[in-house]
Amino acid sequence: MFLARSRSLFFLAFMASLLVMGGVLYLEFGVGLQPCPLCLVQRFFLVAFGAVCLAAFIHAPGRAGQHVYWGLAVTCALLGALAASRQVWLQSGTQAPQASCQPPLGQMLRSMPFNEVAETLLLGTPDCVRIKWTLLQMSLAEWSLLAFAGMAVFALIQLLYRYRQAF
Repeated sequence: MFLARSRSLFFLAFMASLLVMGGVLYLEFGVGLQPCPLCLVQRFFLVAFGAVCLAAFIHAPGRAGQHVYWGLAVTCALLGALAASRQVWLQSGTQAPQASCQPPLGQMLRSMPFNEVAETLLLGTPDCVRIKWTLLQMSLAEWSLLAFAGMAVFALIQLLYRYRQAF
């Protein structure tokens, strides 16, 4: 019974990440918003979170495996929240990135060394500062931060619950 419950929670977390990713893809392809480098980093961690939860759902791990999967899910969610909070901070106007506008990611990967591409993705560009879309007076970066925080809290509660049961 415990295993069925943990599998359903992994599936619930996967479906939540799938729902958020569906919204993101709608905003890109339906509305026409182009993602900035920090948005791409957030997408990577969103997909990683979903992949971890899907793998855990399919794998149906035991107690130790659940700790590993929930730990990975928490890590992905916290790293995504970190990227989203960086973008929120940039959008608050306290400090704008000094770099000039960058080419698309595919072109950067072909023409720049990987460490420069990673630095550009993590530090943000002037594109990351512009608020292109709002809902209920919150920018997309703030909604992303809220989603990652929710995923992190959910996964952390499950991890702590499993850890507490182990002892």
